[in-house]
Amino acid sequence: MKKDIKKISKTLENIEEGKKIVKSHPLFKHCIGFVDIFTRTKEEMGKDLISFVSFEYKKDKYTPKSYYFRVRIQLNSNIMLSPKEWAFIIAHNYLHLAFGHFTVEKVPGYMIIDNDGKEKKVTSFDKSIWNKACDIYITKFLSDIKFGTPLRPLDDNEIPADLHDEISIYNYLINNKSDYKQIYGVANVDHLDMAGLDDLLPADGVNDYANDFSEAISESVKEAVEIVSEKSFVEKDSKFDLKTLYGKAASWFISSYPLLGGLAASFKIINDKRIANIYEVSVAAIDVNNREIIINPVCELSYDEWKFVLAHEYLHAGLCHEERCKGRDKYLWNVACDFIINLWLCEMNVGVMPKIGVLYDESLRGKSTEEVYDEITRNLKKSKNFETFRGDGAGDIIGRGERTGNNNFGNESVSLDEFCKNALRQGLEYHKEKGRGYLPAGLEEEIKALSMPAIPWDVELANWFERYFSPIEKHRSYARPSRRQSTTPDIPRPRTVPKDTHSFRTFGVIVDTSGSMSAKDLGMALGSIASYSNAKDVEQVRVVFCDANAYDVGYLSPEDIAGRVVVKGRGGTILQPAVNLLEKAKDFPKKAPILIITDGYIESDLSINSEHAFLIPRGSALPFKAKGEVFYYSDKR
Repeated sequence: MKKDIKKISKTLENIEEGKKIVKSHPLFKHCIGFVDIFTRTKEEMGKDLISFVSFEYKKDKYTPKSYYFRVRIQLNSNIMLSPKEWAFIIAHNYLHLAFGHFTVEKVPGYMIIDNDGKEKKVTSFDKSIWNKACDIYITKFLSDIKFGTPLRPLDDNEIPADLHDEISIYNYLINNKSDYKQIYGVANVDHLDMAGLDDLLPADGVNDYANDFSEAISESVKEAVEIVSEKSFVEKDSKFDLKTLYGKAASWFISSYPLLGGLAASFKIINDKRIANIYEVSVAAIDVNNREIIINPVCELSYDEWKFVLAHEYLHAGLCHEERCKGRDKYLWNVACDFIINLWLCEMNVGVMPKIGVLYDESLRGKSTEEVYDEITRNLKKSKNFETFRGDGAGDIIGRGERTGNNNFGNESVSLDEFCKNALRQGLEYHKEKGRGYLPAGLEEEIKALSMPAIPWDVELANWFERYFSPIEKHRSYARPSRRQSTTPDIPRPRTVPKDTHSFRTFGVIVDTSGSMSAKDLGMALGSIASYSNAKDVEQVRVVFCDANAYDVGYLSPEDIAGRVVVKGRGGTILQPAVNLLEKAKDFPKKAPILIITDGYIESDLSINSEHAFLIPRGSALPFKAKGEVFYYSDKR
């Protein structure tokens, strides 16, 4: 009995230490205090149940969209764990709330259907697999920020490294017939650590925990920037070699230039002639994946010139230029980014522009990076001779495939990109608060745009449809009576009909049916096309399948495209025959647009005279410069 009391006392002490670890962390200290944390005995919780979070809500009948929450994190006082393990458990439970794992909008397959004026909840998701997917996501997150000690470290082979959210992890586990063991949860392998999945927060509810956590992330990054910005650097405490001009320049950003202070504090400067020679760096290059800036020690620049060069590289990272390449030529995209960055730095008076490796053109002022890219690609012969800070014909953004190494954000590249975005965004806020200098409007717009969620691919596709198929104007006609006429035959009532019934609204769809196209990709793309066709009153669509040959399916209704299309070819891919077939078809309007669905593994040159666009999976690229628009789709909305 005394042994049990002593054990409980030590456990309670470790739990309190764990709470302190959580509350002292900048990511949790702003919000963790609003959650009730209870310790229970083994009789109250069950002998082997370590912890769980319970979620209940009740709607406030007096205030719309307002809810009373009853949320508890419960811990077993009989389980002996270290303070860091308890800290991990508490944070893990809280993140279930912060990430919205109990909300209708987050959970896959959960719908609310109106049934004769009453709400009927329909669930098709698997609670056990959903809990497991959320546990894996949280374990990855806490591992990335190196917080606490997990009860079981995440096995790198458990799921593919490119799965970056709960939905994709859930779908992977479902498709691979995962077992129900909660091996990454904080209850035990046979129990869920999320209590409340049977009654999820409705779509009109506001998740205060998610909002608080979002604000906490912003505050933590801002505080980090403020700390390093106000810190007085001395040589023995600095991460940079202050005996060098580039080291002094890097320290200046942290102490005196908040916009780039957070990024400067996060990147290590590699001054190694051997590495510079391996990657052919003449002045400098940035490796975002390893959080390193490689400089050539032989290059002799002044203190102010190093300011310019380092600011240039920091902006590459903060503006996520590598991530935004999206199938473009990497070198030419790098060149376009260089032109824009250098124009901004000159406007901002950050350092002095060096005489080597600088791409500068006043005629490009006011243009976006994408516009500059399109302009320089019109003269590819000239574009291949541009010199960046890395050297002639090479971009100073070293891609993830060029070097390998460990970084403090684990293997999840999205976390790294998000960190750079947040560091730059919070740096902007602090920079403006303290009045630390002029910033070009274009740079502010780009930083703010990075903070906004990306436009989903299906919204971009909808906008494309909107341009070609404007709403049909309707008018009232007595030619065909309204259905209400039969109830009151003595009262004539007009029917609403399209004003223009003669024009043929249609477009062409060329579908790459080669072996490299997955059934999932085809179904997703065709389903979206069908829904937008219906929405825009497009009754018939001309469809052509193509692998090595073209298969003319003829005109199909949107419903046929979505559900009853039989794919005919599975060979290699040559799309030109399909394009020729449509453009020469006598029954296909000359002005009708063509939408081409492919994975990009096609011929290196494609001649299309009609208005057209490409729909390809995100991460893929076309082997040529597309004249029409390119939409990148994925299963993430």
